[in-house]
Amino acid sequence: MRICIVGAGAIGGYLGARLALAGAEVTLIARGAHLEAIRRDGLAVEYADGAREVASPALATASMEEAGPHDVVIVAVKAQALPALAAPMRALYGPETAVVYAQNGVPWWYFQRHGGEFEGRRIEAVDPGGAIAAHTEVERVLGCVVYPAAEIARPGVIRHIEGNRFTIGEPDGSKSERGQRLSQLLSAAGMRAPLRPDIRNELWLKLWGNLSFNPISALTRATLDRIIAEPLTHELAARMMAEAQAVAERLGVRFPVSIERRIKMAEDIGAHKTSMLQDIEAGRATEVDALVGAVAELGRLVGAPTPHIDAVYANVKLLERTVAG
Repeated sequence: MRICIVGAGAIGGYLGARLALAGAEVTLIARGAHLEAIRRDGLAVEYADGAREVASPALATASMEEAGPHDVVIVAVKAQALPALAAPMRALYGPETAVVYAQNGVPWWYFQRHGGEFEGRRIEAVDPGGAIAAHTEVERVLGCVVYPAAEIARPGVIRHIEGNRFTIGEPDGSKSERGQRLSQLLSAAGMRAPLRPDIRNELWLKLWGNLSFNPISALTRATLDRIIAEPLTHELAARMMAEAQAVAERLGVRFPVSIERRIKMAEDIGAHKTSMLQDIEAGRATEVDALVGAVAELGRLVGAPTPHIDAVYANVKLLERTVAG
């Protein structure tokens, strides 16, 4: 099975390296100094226990045309990068290519093969103008919920922080043959990769924390432990989560834990600096549209008020523009 990783950064690089080390034929799409280091020295993964592995991909390139069609394309760029990549990515598709979206937030395909009242509806916050849908056949899509934490330590080197779970699922909930093959492949590479019939439930469980803690951290410059320890920000996070739960439940989603239990799960991570805070500090665009704006849009769709989510979203959007200058 030929696998292409679009965006061989922290998560994509970690996953691509593990797959290559397990013997899969892996192409990495990367750029700049990171790409040059991979071509020269391979892609290294450093672990918290001090262990280090170096993978040699079948191909590392910035050109999707050069890469050509693959059996599976795993998209590991941040959600805001997808609209511009949707057309070039067609060079990676053959007749049966599956496309796995390993991203945070509400995915662009949320209502594709959904089967509910809003079947096929586009979410403007994550697919503005329909650019992604216009270049991606719905039948290709596989959902993925990403749990590991990793970072690029330096060009060509991924530092794995914790976690190895990549939950996957068909948008229509079916237990497909391709889903089972991918689950087995990821498991062989040392990942926990269950194939779930309720992928949207898992998406919301992770999103529940990301939509609250990430933007609050970006606005306050605080780590997770401090946000949760401070009563006012703790309460703000809980109110945002309650609003999101009301939205999701109107879409048929069920949450297996309480809000306070989900907050405790975040608290257990400790003094973690969220990815959104890291993006703000680096002057980069954030995932705020996929994590927060899309939830506000869904709230309007189902008639569920989201005043706290709306206010935080507005502030992060202004902060993003201010930081970008």
